[in-house]
Amino acid sequence: MNFELLHTDPGSSARAGLISTDHGTIETPIFMPVGTVGSVKGVFHRDLADEAGAQIILGNTYHLYLRPGTDILERAGGLHRFCSWDRPILTDSGGFQVFSLAGCRKLSEEGCRFSSHIDGSKHLFTPEGVIDIQRSIGADIMMAFDECPPGDAPYDYAARSLDLTCRWLERCFDRYRQTEPKYGHYQSLFPIVQGCTYPDLRTRSAEFVRQVDADGYAIGGLAVGEPAPVMYEMIGLLDGLLPRDKPRYLMGVGTPANLLEGIERGVDMFDCVLPTRTGRMGTAFSSEGRLNFRNARFAHDDGPIDPTCTCPVCTGGYSRALIRHMVTQKEMLGGILLSMHNIYYLLNLMQRARQAIIEGRYGAFVSDWMNSPAAVDY
Repeated sequence: MNFELLHTDPGSSARAGLISTDHGTIETPIFMPVGTVGSVKGVFHRDLADEAGAQIILGNTYHLYLRPGTDILERAGGLHRFCSWDRPILTDSGGFQVFSLAGCRKLSEEGCRFSSHIDGSKHLFTPEGVIDIQRSIGADIMMAFDECPPGDAPYDYAARSLDLTCRWLERCFDRYRQTEPKYGHYQSLFPIVQGCTYPDLRTRSAEFVRQVDADGYAIGGLAVGEPAPVMYEMIGLLDGLLPRDKPRYLMGVGTPANLLEGIERGVDMFDCVLPTRTGRMGTAFSSEGRLNFRNARFAHDDGPIDPTCTCPVCTGGYSRALIRHMVTQKEMLGGILLSMHNIYYLLNLMQRARQAIIEGRYGAFVSDWMNSPAAVDY
């Protein structure tokens, strides 16, 4: 994998670059739609790539390990072939799912023992095992196994958690160096910076992960309950600590405002389930702000979701009235159309941000957007 830094904004840490992988090139900054179990919910991969412009998607190690399982993925030749996606794939480490399974998991030096949310069966994730699983999935970019503590974790717990994550990181990279990709394409491994909202722990974590000289670096443990200004403070701190010649990936962050604030602080990659999850709930991103299509005011509105949007939904003759009808009647096409629109909206926002960086006007671009009706809390 190679990262080429092309432009930096003169008034901020915003950057425009290119990430080259064996499955294609990614223009940064980029938003990655989440394909938890091998598919982005409700969206054809054809449309995801050709219409929405997705350059990379994310798969979830925990969920893919449980279903369909590594045996089936290996028999298919990896996740790319299994789900008919020929562009890059990034997999997370399973660390966030471990965090969310607080009631049915047990952490130790060895790893994490947990009960499946599907059938209660017992499993063990170790740093070595998580690398093996991601090798079997065939991701272009893999994540090191970590613990993701809650945003309000006490300092002592956060410090112990970080120490464990650092020891697991060493084991991840040992396993990574001992193994080869299964399908003939290169696989990167990113370490994850943790440390909750404590500047000294974040600093220590950043200094530790720098030692492995990875292809890129992930920022985890944010957007897990802490206030947004605190999250921005942590990202800004790490901007000065992580290598500038490697991509930075902020995990699990996806509101439009969060993306723009993250880019301003030097982040290159983002992912979140928000565009498809809110779409299935009947909500759309738009230049007018958040639109809830359960609202009766759309019942007789013949206009598109967003008159400024050029996505295939907004230009395809689907009216607000029709979408409201489908949402209120629980017709699946409503959620599909809104998911497609929302993904397009975020990817288009990334393209506009990238162009503003290239032209040296990112500050003005963000200021205009933040002062527009679009800038609402999703």
